[in-house]
Amino acid sequence: MASETTETTLTVNGRPTTVKSPADRLLLEVLREDLSLTGTKYGCGEGACGACTVLVDGKPTFSCSTRMSDAAGKSITTIEGLAKGDELHPAQAAFLDEAAFQCGYCTAGMIMAAAALLERTPSPDDAQIVEAMNGHICRCCTYPRIIAAVRRAAQSGRKS
Repeated sequence: MASETTETTLTVNGRPTTVKSPADRLLLEVLREDLSLTGTKYGCGEGACGACTVLVDGKPTFSCSTRMSDAAGKSITTIEGLAKGDELHPAQAAFLDEAAFQCGYCTAGMIMAAAALLERTPSPDDAQIVEAMNGHICRCCTYPRIIAAVRRAAQSGRKS
């Protein structure tokens, strides 16, 4: 039985937003279906692949396993909100520069994890990069290019 519809207020990509939805509904569904923010992808639905990663109060979070009630009152950043106007976030630019994707399905989640890492650790070493990207699956196996992209983003110096 679904819970009754409630109004949930959160900030999405810097904008206060009120969503009418059951409190037990998944954040991923609300982002994609209600707010038309389709950059966040549905992958495994179990919080194991990372394709659905968004930042919740700055922390990488699997939106496929986060309930709306858990997101209430929090700040959500999706891939659509990472750039500053026309200026890509360093992680976005670096993923392009390093061609760190093939099919692109995992890319948004990878970039969000990289952005969170760079916010808390501006100059990560390879072990820190690997740890931060752990839990993010790329079926195209571009892992060496992903690590190179995070390194490049760190060298660019701009935080989110």
